[in-house]
Amino acid sequence: MSTTSGSERPLSALPSTRARVIAFVGILVSGIAGAAMGYLIVDVQCSGSCAVPNGIGMLTGALIGALGMSVVAVLALRAIGEWRELADKETRVS
Repeated sequence: MSTTSGSERPLSALPSTRARVIAFVGILVSGIAGAAMGYLIVDVQCSGSCAVPNGIGMLTGALIGALGMSVVAVLALRAIGEWRELADKETRVS
């Protein structure tokens, strides 16, 4: 990896640690929200003993929410990497 001076960060396609942590927290939050929605959808429709259906609804909702948000997070982190690469190219040309 090459840098133009000792004080600059090395060139990398990785987004910052803060961006990756924010993406991870977003995936966790959307998984929790999906679990709550899955539980509530099944709970509204079920009568009697509904422990297993509520659990299945919660698991399904959590998986759908987390997987959907993970796709969004990956796309956002890739976009951040591309923006950083373009900014680095502009600073090297100038």
